[in-house]
Amino acid sequence: MAIVTGASRGAGRGIAIELGAAGATVYVTGRSTRAEPATSYEDILKRSGLQTLPGTIDETAEELTRHGGRGIPVRCDHTRDDEVAALFARVQREQGRLDLLVNNAWGGHECFDGVFDAPFWEHALGQWDAMFDRGVRNHLVASRHAAPLMVRQGRGLIVATTFRDRGRYLRGNLFYDLAKAAMNRLAFGMAEELKPHGVTSLGVSPGWMRTEFVLAGHHTDEEHWRERPELARTESPRYLGRAVAALAADPDVLRKTGAVHRVADLAQEYGFTDVDGRQVPAFEI
Repeated sequence: MAIVTGASRGAGRGIAIELGAAGATVYVTGRSTRAEPATSYEDILKRSGLQTLPGTIDETAEELTRHGGRGIPVRCDHTRDDEVAALFARVQREQGRLDLLVNNAWGGHECFDGVFDAPFWEHALGQWDAMFDRGVRNHLVASRHAAPLMVRQGRGLIVATTFRDRGRYLRGNLFYDLAKAAMNRLAFGMAEELKPHGVTSLGVSPGWMRTEFVLAGHHTDEEHWRERPELARTESPRYLGRAVAALAADPDVLRKTGAVHRVADLAQEYGFTDVDGRQVPAFEI
């Protein structure tokens, strides 16, 4: 029984589908529905050459159900505390338990101005609000609701989708570096408090994912990305999904609590591959 936040597209969608393939019931959350897509992506849509926002929670839920699980779409703006509270109350009412929370909702892309690599004094302060108030805070608020449910059960897993390259500085975007470091520290701090209750908190760090926006930015799609040599180091979002599914199935996952684990390393340990059969090497700066 799982919740995956921010699962309309990208990493969240890949995770939800792979959990479905493992037979899980997954509450798929986000703001984009088939009837009403999210409205705060205008800049990145223009820069990606897209007319409409790709992906909805409805489509993700349907896809994971086709893969063998049960997808339940729930529209939730994770910056609204009342909507987050209502989500977890519904899960408790309908399922009576929560085994896995994947914190993936991230507002960082909503402020993207086309410049990632620049000195910190040249980046707009709006990036701070997007990455912290609509990114790091999302992880904290959802975890505050999940933790009491898991503590009562005496087990559970909270996963943060994040990035870490062995402590190296993500040169070119100080705000992004700070936000990911905060997510990593949040996962660690929660692990310290949850471990005595049998609950695991950890981070998972993918490589360069071929999300819908990345593919659009390179003017290609999932069927033709190999024609773009610059995308050779990329991996599909479902590679990350298989890492999360492997962690969720590991009865001894508590031994990994508090750390940030690279998807490539988990692929070696658990023996899974990306959708094209490769074990994609770890992305390094």
